Amino acid sequence: MKKIKTIIIDDESLARDLVKTYLADNDNIEILGEYSDGFQGLKAINELQPDLIFLDVQMPKLTGFELLELLDKPYNIVFTTAYNEYAIKAFEHNAVDYLLKPFSKERFNNAISKAISRLQNQDEKSNIIEKLKEHEDKNNEELNRIVVKSRNKINIIPVDEIRYFEAQDDYVMIYTKDGHHLKQKTMKYFETHLNPKEFCRIHRSYLIRIEEISKLEPYEKDSWMLVLKLGEKLKVSKNGYKLLKQQLGF
Repeated sequence: MKKIKTIIIDDESLARDLVKTYLADNDNIEILGEYSDGFQGLKAINELQPDLIFLDVQMPKLTGFELLELLDKPYNIVFTTAYNEYAIKAFEHNAVDYLLKPFSKERFNNAISKAISRLQNQDEKSNIIEKLKEHEDKNNEELNRIVVKSRNKINIIPVDEIRYFEAQDDYVMIYTKDGHHLKQKTMKYFETHLNPKEFCRIHRSYLIRIEEISKLEPYEKDSWMLVLKLGEKLKVSKNGYKLLKQQLGF
């Protein structure tokens, strides 16, 4: 396993020193830095992207929980605090562990074991996702499934279950029979990797399964609205209308 990169954020120098002392004989962990307030810690997290963070709760200027609210993604956190009343809130933030000061070396090592176990699982998940992406991204190969990751969950969506796609900035929302999923891909990618006999690009924002079409209605002057079987109404562009005519033969 690669070295675990960690930082320590605590306003008490003695508390930071204790964590460093406990980590000193652990060759699997590399300390990238230590920080005495939440704002310094926030900047360090964004710049260094650590694997593991030792975080105090009560700090001046910015508390540990306020810091977490400002992050753009979840991190592996071991809370180190003198206050036991924040434990439930800590685990709501998916904490690795909650160390109540003063904590022993044995208790600390137990937290490290939990962190290593979680990181190994995350590495395994990342490898699985990369392999699935490699399979998915083969040039011009027709897709039969789409892999979507959301937090700690991996969803594998059969193309047969997809009703339509909607472009949303740098993402695409995938609508299925059971719900919807957000994927960081372009609409062009899906358009070129799906069977053109089954899907049609009716608008720059919409790629629909032809079987899902219920009817085509006049909308405004020289424009059309497509109604799907579950009632959604999607605007059709002029080029999309031409493609529909070709594929449906009307």
